[in-house]
Amino acid sequence: MNILEHLPPRLLTRRQMLRQMGTGLGMLGLATLLEDSGLLVPAAAAASQNPLAPKPSPLPAKAKRIIHIYLNGGPSHVDTFDPKPALAKWADKTIPTGNLTTERPLGTVLPSPFKFQPYGQSGIEISEIFAKTAQHADDICFIRSMHANTPNHEQSMRLMNCGDERLSRPSYGAWITYGLGTENENLPGYIAMCPGLPVADVSNWRSAFLPGIYQGTHINTTKTKPEELLENITNARVTRAAQRRQLDLLGELNADHAKARGDDPQLEGRIQSFELAYRMQLEATDAFDISKEPENIRKMYGDTVQAKQLLIARRLIERGVRVVQCYHGDVQPWDSHEMVEDNHRNLAGQVDQGVSALLTDLKQRGLFNDTLVICGGEFGRTPAVEIPAPGTPGKGKGRDHNHYGFTVWLAGGGTKGGYVHGATDEFGFRAYRRSGPRP
Repeated sequence: MNILEHLPPRLLTRRQMLRQMGTGLGMLGLATLLEDSGLLVPAAAAASQNPLAPKPSPLPAKAKRIIHIYLNGGPSHVDTFDPKPALAKWADKTIPTGNLTTERPLGTVLPSPFKFQPYGQSGIEISEIFAKTAQHADDICFIRSMHANTPNHEQSMRLMNCGDERLSRPSYGAWITYGLGTENENLPGYIAMCPGLPVADVSNWRSAFLPGIYQGTHINTTKTKPEELLENITNARVTRAAQRRQLDLLGELNADHAKARGDDPQLEGRIQSFELAYRMQLEATDAFDISKEPENIRKMYGDTVQAKQLLIARRLIERGVRVVQCYHGDVQPWDSHEMVEDNHRNLAGQVDQGVSALLTDLKQRGLFNDTLVICGGEFGRTPAVEIPAPGTPGKGKGRDHNHYGFTVWLAGGGTKGGYVHGATDEFGFRAYRRSGPRP
């Protein structure tokens, strides 16, 4: 006789033990209360419900979806959306209040090499390198009082995306799809596009302790053909009916496997991913095929990688995807530790036309008012020049990371356009006013 045959197939986790032994009676009481209130979903319906099915929002809201334009690496706010005339006045001098502590030693004030001018009826001043985006100034809300906790890319990106710089917490995209679902069950609810991977890679779109189905789906946009962007989605050798039978059999095997292991979120996420991949065959390749767009639309966006990502983003949210992130480039392209003038002019040139086209396109299609567009990075850059370390190759004239104050802008989705929220000090070093009209 095997004395171990009646033991469970594996030991309980701490969370399972607490739930089963410590909260069992409470759950019974809660179930009774919910049933009496008519709020309990029937068991059969709950078991068959798709986790990505759309759910009602808890409060009235204008924004139904998000397009996040992530300028990874930390764009310089004082060279883009936060003009500081004092930099020209104090050029080649030390900031009178002294430099704040940053990762690298700083020298004298480095004025912005770019011209700023007012745009729209609001008269908000924007840099020349974003002249096309600036045409939408009256539709944009600039938050000039953003700040982070550390001057490091990895931690600040996790803080921006997950609300915590160290702990493994779900990204905001995972939370949104968990709470609201998606309007198209044949596509992922949350997609992160990047030509490569940003710093801290998958931690930027993780689901953490939420079910795996809510994790962001990464698309490497170094590839251009739809069948390359979404590898192994279609099967040319097996019909869809045969695939359905195979998937049903696999589902039965996985269900038996899951019963023996209790509550396993990773296993459940894998099962759901198989189902989603099967459904994606119908719409995924079509959504990523920008060749189906009219030529005038493709020209309006431009031919850069980021412009194409933004056009795909519009096609995705138009098909019901809830959250789309468009990281500008591999790793951290906006990290301009030297020659900020050349680097930022080149980088903005890859982004500006596409961003302006996206805002125009959303308006033309009636999607602007209920689509929230976010644009910014994980921190800003210093108003004082970074002093290169002895022996470091490079040409200088760059800016170090600045987490004390920077700018992120919002458009659409019910935000107040033509408005500046908060401010940094006269040099753009530290956020000092978190609310109120622009100075």
